[in-house]
Amino acid sequence: MQLSELLSRGSKLLASVGIESAEVDAQLLAAFVLEISRGELQSKLFTNDEIADDAARKIEALFQSRSERVPLQHLTGEAYFRNLTLSVGPGVFIPRPETEGVAELAIQALRAVPALPIAVDLCTGSGAIAIALATEVPHSKVYAWELNPDSEPWLRNNIANNGSAVELVMADIANDHQLFAGLEGKVDVVVSNPPYIPAWAVPKDLEVQLHDPDLALYGGEDGMDIMRVVSKRALQLLKPGGFLVVEHAETQGQLVADLFASDGWRSISIHKDLTGRDRSVSAIKSL
Repeated sequence: MQLSELLSRGSKLLASVGIESAEVDAQLLAAFVLEISRGELQSKLFTNDEIADDAARKIEALFQSRSERVPLQHLTGEAYFRNLTLSVGPGVFIPRPETEGVAELAIQALRAVPALPIAVDLCTGSGAIAIALATEVPHSKVYAWELNPDSEPWLRNNIANNGSAVELVMADIANDHQLFAGLEGKVDVVVSNPPYIPAWAVPKDLEVQLHDPDLALYGGEDGMDIMRVVSKRALQLLKPGGFLVVEHAETQGQLVADLFASDGWRSISIHKDLTGRDRSVSAIKSL
């Protein structure tokens, strides 16, 4: 079968079920099976190469799975975050591009610390933010907390495969009050992408609705249950003058800012993502 014909069929199939990135997804899945880059795939398209029957069958099977709204990242086993390649699959939250900006704010704050900075990532999921901090600020010490046991295999694999020295703690930040005994008042930066979707708000994307773990999505009736915990825990962890940044839904910027103000944070700022939507709030612990 010719590659162009196979990709055309795949793109049409994915588009027919409402996948907006149908052509790109089809190309990425084909490149994955052929073990080449998307650029190399484009070259093969230009010369209209033929595909071996066995490879074509594997690619078509992936097209079918993707048409059933299995996330692209679950099919390839990989997700990209900043300069990282992360292992993902069932049970772990797939990192989003908008979270890269949240990580950037934390990285900038960590780099501004004169010597041996300490950072904590609460609700680390795949480990994306924590590993980015540890690899981009290599003289830092980074701790990560995660509750979901289904995420743990992916998380530990990502820490090991990316050569980072993140110290992982699998525990419940809401209920285990002894977690932070050795770090209270010693941390320079706390960052978190906590569950923030209200319990009643079902995500419209089937990939999220069906495949991302509920523990990573839902934050109680108003979406703020874990955000309240993060604010309190960050106050415990940070030094005076320490920096906190959290991700939130695009409609929650002022809600998070008001929460932080009521908890006594100062220099509270709402930040937009690359699409111009409110995406994160940062704050400083009072001196």
